Amino acid sequence: MEYLPLFVEVTARSCLVVGGGEIAARKASLLLKANAKVTIVAPEVSASTQALIDNDEVSWIQSVFVKEQLTSQMLVIAATDKMDVNKAVYQQAKAQNILVNVADCPELCDFILPSILDRSPLVVAISSGGHSPILARQLRARLETLIPPAYGRLASLVGRYRDAVKTKFNKLSMRRRFWESLLQGQVVDHVLAGRDDMAEQTLNHILNDVSDQELQQGEVYLVGAGPGDPELLTFKALRLMQQADVVFYDRLVSKEILALVRKEAEQIYVGKQRDWHAVRQEEINQLLLEHAQQGKRVLRLKGGDPFIFGRGGEEIETLAAENIHFQVVPGVTAASGCATYAGIPLTHRDYSQSCTFVTGQLKHGELKLNWSALVQPRQTVVIYMGLGGLPVLSQQLLSHGMAADTPAALIQQGTTEHQKVWISTIAELPAVAEREKPVAPTLIIIGDVVKLHDSLAWFNQ
Repeated sequence: MEYLPLFVEVTARSCLVVGGGEIAARKASLLLKANAKVTIVAPEVSASTQALIDNDEVSWIQSVFVKEQLTSQMLVIAATDKMDVNKAVYQQAKAQNILVNVADCPELCDFILPSILDRSPLVVAISSGGHSPILARQLRARLETLIPPAYGRLASLVGRYRDAVKTKFNKLSMRRRFWESLLQGQVVDHVLAGRDDMAEQTLNHILNDVSDQELQQGEVYLVGAGPGDPELLTFKALRLMQQADVVFYDRLVSKEILALVRKEAEQIYVGKQRDWHAVRQEEINQLLLEHAQQGKRVLRLKGGDPFIFGRGGEEIETLAAENIHFQVVPGVTAASGCATYAGIPLTHRDYSQSCTFVTGQLKHGELKLNWSALVQPRQTVVIYMGLGGLPVLSQQLLSHGMAADTPAALIQQGTTEHQKVWISTIAELPAVAEREKPVAPTLIIIGDVVKLHDSLAWFNQ
């Protein structure tokens, strides 16, 4: 981070703009919106700048810049079309420890002015650190549609009730829960629909009726984090991730996804891998229960989908038995995500009319699967957690009638920047794994659809 984002109070503070053209007028107008006391220094001015002067919005010193004009200024913006003047302003301001900005010249800036989405009192500022102002403006334009002007009125409404909420709930955690719950319900809907009076009535009603006990109820969010790419998260998953008090996560959750969890949330690793479990499943179930009983909002973040070889059902059975509120958010399962990113359709009219998911995890050195069902024609078979048992898997499928030249794929860390795909046959796949040594998580796909990888692969191409 090259610059520290700050919102600075400049009301009635002296700010100097050197320059009289259109850019200077825009900079002066921005300072005026924040109620600054603005002085413009320029021998002559444009029509836009003259209008500010004629309306007594700014003071005008009709002269060239001299260092004495910096006296008592909080900050200065140089916006002339003469680089020697801009450099002189920068040097003199630096010498007097006055914050300075030279328009369109990041190397001569103590501060930069971001692209601003103004929904006062809600203000969103976007900066590229001077590297690409156009990109910042484009991002602001996108946010314009996501944050309509009504959010300014909503922010004002919330501001009027901060003291009342603080009086009713003396704990910060309770106040945060109140506002998070309120800002996801009818009050927001009323404001966005222009029913501000109804929004305030609803807020009053909720504030008068809600109790500490209701706000202190714990809840568990069982959330599928998908196969690795953060952009595959659902909107609901992201919303719950950002309001959790504590998160329990496994090794399949990438650091990029974990970074999207609420910053203040406690993070507890409960990962598992082949032949080694950091925390036993029964202990995880108990941890979720205990933290929810403490009134916390507990996020259980699991790779893929929690109900597809994720043991999510076991975890919520414990919660249901104890009458703990929970929500389950599906995620993109590895079979779907990894196959798609590898250019391998799981079904295809010409190759496969069915798809079967199985776990390839060994138990006492054996795989107990319905082998006959897995060798049916025109079928795709996807094996989760099958890397360690691949030799057994290959041998059993071949012995039950699968053709040795049946196409098969290994997909390592699918949907991420570390994705690798190896294409072979079911007979040769163990040798490929032995030679290439893929790391977990690695998905196995078997079937004629694997032939399409060469022509349909698109990710990281």
